[in-house]
Amino acid sequence: MLNLTDIFKKIKLPFFSNIEVYFDLGTSITKIAIKDKGVILREPSFLGYNSHIKDYSFFGMEAKTILGKTPDFIKIVKPIVNGVISDFDAEVSLLQKFMERSVYLYSGNQLIKPMMIGIATVPTTATEIEQKAVKEALLKIGMSQVFLIEKPLATASGAGINIFSHEPTLIADLGGGLIELSIVGSSGILSQRSFKNAGDQMNKVIFNYVYLKYGIILGEATCENLKIEILNFKDTEKIIVTRGKSLENGLPKSVKIKSSDINEALRSNFNQIIDGIKELIESSPPEVVDEVMQKGVILTGGLSRISGIDKFFEEELKVSVSCSDKHEFTTINGLMKLTHNESNFSKIVIT
Repeated sequence: MLNLTDIFKKIKLPFFSNIEVYFDLGTSITKIAIKDKGVILREPSFLGYNSHIKDYSFFGMEAKTILGKTPDFIKIVKPIVNGVISDFDAEVSLLQKFMERSVYLYSGNQLIKPMMIGIATVPTTATEIEQKAVKEALLKIGMSQVFLIEKPLATASGAGINIFSHEPTLIADLGGGLIELSIVGSSGILSQRSFKNAGDQMNKVIFNYVYLKYGIILGEATCENLKIEILNFKDTEKIIVTRGKSLENGLPKSVKIKSSDINEALRSNFNQIIDGIKELIESSPPEVVDEVMQKGVILTGGLSRISGIDKFFEEELKVSVSCSDKHEFTTINGLMKLTHNESNFSKIVIT
């Protein structure tokens, strides 16, 4: 396997430089970064397919904004499901557009087109075929070489953990498509659990709850907004007046949705996450358990921004829990951090 050092040594012309491009292909949000420049793009992982012209017309935030508001010939597509590519052509089109909006703006003015090296994360549960799909997608958008890293390692690194030390740390990545619970250390993943009852699944649970309790139909975007705006674990009751379609007559109907409603709807989802952390700890060797209990649990991902979630997990787990700073960019920041040491980086690349 070629490592980064081999690639960097290939060309030494003073006006030619390689560009390292980092990809966090999230189910809800796609993030792209460039070495020494940081994150240059953060967009929703949505695009709109126009069946009249048989091509994609809307990308990122624009596509998400029109979700549920389009005519029949425009279909809003999410090419990433549960952390892996489910629609290859759609993902390639989305990444191509994102590259035009970000990376190409930095690389287009150089005398000779630079070699672009793509570095991306994949879930630990991704199969070889799913890993290959990520590689092929990045090669199609212009990457000369692609390296894949298991996502928990990048996330842990971005959370300030030295993944090459022999001190195990438990990190819970509460994302939109996948909940990944991992104990990392010694440049690898010691044990891992993953669930699909993540942020997107929670939106569906809220939809069903409001449908049954209040008799109204809500859109996906409205359900997500309820989760973001009023869900909390601090016993702070917030109320939002929400308008949906009445089941009785199909006309608009407004109801007051409270924080306690959303908490009740999603309590089983969070209990499953807590049970998963307990199982992960219980199944680990005694030495690992001891260190994990001392260091505590680190929460990251979009759901970790919920107010009071760290204290709620602490009470249930009886162990200290903290939330990672800049939870939204933890994974991609970790990717950039891991490439600083090429020797260590070569140890964790998926071959």
